[in-house]
Amino acid sequence: MRRWGIVGLALLLSACGARIVPPPATPSYRPPVVPVRQPTAATPLAPVTGTTAPGAGTAAAAGLVAGPPIYSLPIGDAAANRALAAFRQSCPALLRRTDTSGLTRTTDWQPACDAAATADSGAARAFFAQWFESVQVGDGKAFATGYYVPEIAGSRVRRTGYDVPVYGRPDDLVDVDLSQFSNDLKGKKIRGRVAGNKFVPYYDRADIERGVLDRHAPIIAWAADPIEMFFLEIQGSGILRLPDGGTMRIGYETQNGRDYTGIGALMRQRGLLAPGKASMQGIGEWLRAHPAEGRDIMRENKSYVFFRELNGPPLGALNLPVNARVTVAADIKFIPLGAPVFLSMDRADASGLWVAQDTGGAIKGANRIDTFWGAGDEAVAIAGGMSAHGTAFLLLPTGTLARLQAEGPGGGTTPRP
Repeated sequence: MRRWGIVGLALLLSACGARIVPPPATPSYRPPVVPVRQPTAATPLAPVTGTTAPGAGTAAAAGLVAGPPIYSLPIGDAAANRALAAFRQSCPALLRRTDTSGLTRTTDWQPACDAAATADSGAARAFFAQWFESVQVGDGKAFATGYYVPEIAGSRVRRTGYDVPVYGRPDDLVDVDLSQFSNDLKGKKIRGRVAGNKFVPYYDRADIERGVLDRHAPIIAWAADPIEMFFLEIQGSGILRLPDGGTMRIGYETQNGRDYTGIGALMRQRGLLAPGKASMQGIGEWLRAHPAEGRDIMRENKSYVFFRELNGPPLGALNLPVNARVTVAADIKFIPLGAPVFLSMDRADASGLWVAQDTGGAIKGANRIDTFWGAGDEAVAIAGGMSAHGTAFLLLPTGTLARLQAEGPGGGTTPRP
């Protein structure tokens, strides 16, 4: 769903040419503002003694320690039921994937997936306690943000008040798999375009907003507000509310290959955000109050997302629908896609059992998590200000840690003291 993700809406701090008007797009359109949901504080579990190996690029290299017994974790029945359904949904894809974290093999997951197929939802907590063990990756210190499905004003055709193009994939955007050129570049991919006899970076956000795509990319829809469209890009998918009362779902097709820059971090560094305004809502308020400066700051995020129309719900990195209040986006080098994750955070709403079904371009590193909240005002209110700290325990098939330890240093694990 979100290849570039929100980078945490709380972090923001894990559109065709000159036709784009500085925000707001028209004097008559003013997007609704949903207040940030004030969190209920919670006390996170302490992490197990452990450290993250400096420069570790995978969970195996970061090191593992055994976590608490799963039956001792405060997992509610509703959260366990949601997680069981999401894990069962993920199993077919999980059993086909290569785990880039270095922790598991597809055969490790087979028994749990077989059991999940017939597991009773009324005994979901017992299912996880029987078939999984908890481990801590590195020092276990987790940071969680939130994302959601935006709903913004849009139109299938250009009309008065709808001046922000929603582009499909350009015909001159080229994907290059660098592993075809060198084994040392396995897993490395880049995007760009051909200019003469050279391969060069693709146009950045400022170029695209100045109209360079007029002859290269289809416009699949038009949005009413550039700031709303900017935030939808960060989410990677969304819903356009059409003038006739209908809706149009759009989802991530590809991206221009440029690095993502969280504008919220830039704004904080420059002292532009007042205390308590480092949320999506606060950032949006500042951008609207300073149209010219806001346009320039948004252009400092050179990453640009291209979309396609969806005929169903938004899909995550497993090419499966993402699920509100159970799906999380994570770094697949540290958390296998499809694996359950228990979060114990300083916010009650972020705590509980989740399943890694998605990724995000800025969701990088051990224990970096982005929680998914669905669509609607409540989702916006929670995700827009989500910033939680605490402890993460990864759930792996029972016996995985012992196998990794038996394999020696290459397993990248440390026994629990």
